[in-house]
Amino acid sequence: MQRFTLQTLESAPEQSRPALASLTEKFGFLPNVMATMANNPVLLNGFVSSFGSFHGGSFDEIEKQVLLLTNAVTIRCPWTVAAHSTFAIEDGIAPSEVKAIRDGRLPADPKYAALSALTKALIENKGNVSDADIDAFTSAGYSKAQILEVVTGVGVSTMAATTTNVAGTPIEDRFQAQAWSPIAAIAA
Repeated sequence: MQRFTLQTLESAPEQSRPALASLTEKFGFLPNVMATMANNPVLLNGFVSSFGSFHGGSFDEIEKQVLLLTNAVTIRCPWTVAAHSTFAIEDGIAPSEVKAIRDGRLPADPKYAALSALTKALIENKGNVSDADIDAFTSAGYSKAQILEVVTGVGVSTMAATTTNVAGTPIEDRFQAQAWSPIAAIAA
């Protein structure tokens, strides 16, 4: 059930409009999660700032989508799973790797598996990861500084996932082919 209005450039609070214009230009459309966030300029503007920082970091597009999709599945958010599954495939992740993450498994690629595992451990353990978790991540070729970049990605993605879960944000037609249910994932 949708609990919040999907704002537009015309209907959004004045303080949300510059961010909405920028996001519409970046994506070529206004994703429903951002249209929902626009109900509160503090949330939308904080998200946009963090989103920009994360996307300007050291991870390539595939790594970003592995992290974001892992977060979406771990938090059990249908909207962000559908969106990041779509973006992951568009960015070149093999559909089998996307399916693995959606099913709660690690990707076959060892580097992506290490990134996905650390992301999941950070969320499930609320940041209290073990030395073994950190060693597995750095042994896959990542730096210790990138652990903090994973924290940034988890924060950004958690803002989106929590918003869409609490708001009942509908999934756009563009993402419907990748619709996902936490119940189906548990059964898989």
